[in-house]
Order: sequence, then C-alpha cells, then structure tokens
Amino acid sequence: QVQLVESGGGLVQAGGSLRLSCAASGSIFSFNPMGWYRQAPGKQRELVARISRSGPANYADSVKGRFTISRDYAKNMVYLQMNSLKPEDTSVYYCNYNSYWGKGTLVTVSS
Repeated sequence: QVQLVESGGGLVQAGGSLRLSCAASGSIFSFNPMGWYRQAPGKQRELVARISRSGPANYADSVKGRFTISRDYAKNMVYLQMNSLKPEDTSVYYCNYNSYWGKGTLVTVSS
C-alpha cells in the first residue's frame, strides 16, 4: 500500500512561483517513476512532469523551462518547483506513483 500526500498549493499572481511537495509512504522503488499530473475544471488529467532513477525527467511541453521536478529518494519525497506561473496553470495538482494518487492540491494563478 502506498500513500501520497501533496502540499504547497495556493493562490499566486501570474509570474509568481510555488513549490509543491509530495510525501510518499509505503513500498516505493526508486526506479519506478513518481510524477505530477494536473486537472483543470472540465478538462482531462494531464501529465506535468515525471522522474525516476532510470532516465531523465519528462515534462509536458507547456511547462518546459518553467517547472522543475526533483526527488529525494532517501525521504520518498517529490517536489515540483513552478516558476513564471500563468493563469492557464490553474489546476488541481496530483502526485502519482504507479496506480496510486494523492488527493491533490489546488493551484490558482490570478492574472
């Protein structure tokens, strides 16, 4: 069993920054990816970024150069540093590991 708990969401003005954190507990293997997804109202959930020991991090084209994913393998934590935020980044952000999902954290970017 794996549990994922996100934190760090909030309200920020366009151009600002936020850092999301996800604390994972349970059977976590470093070669399996952990990632961040997001879902805006009325839209499908989409991959934002994903990271594992087996290769370079993957990013959605819409966030490349603005967001950075990192992972602390010793602490089973994954982070998402979000810079130069845009109103279209407004979503609920979910942490993911295999078939497990956190409850999400809301990020709202005002224009």
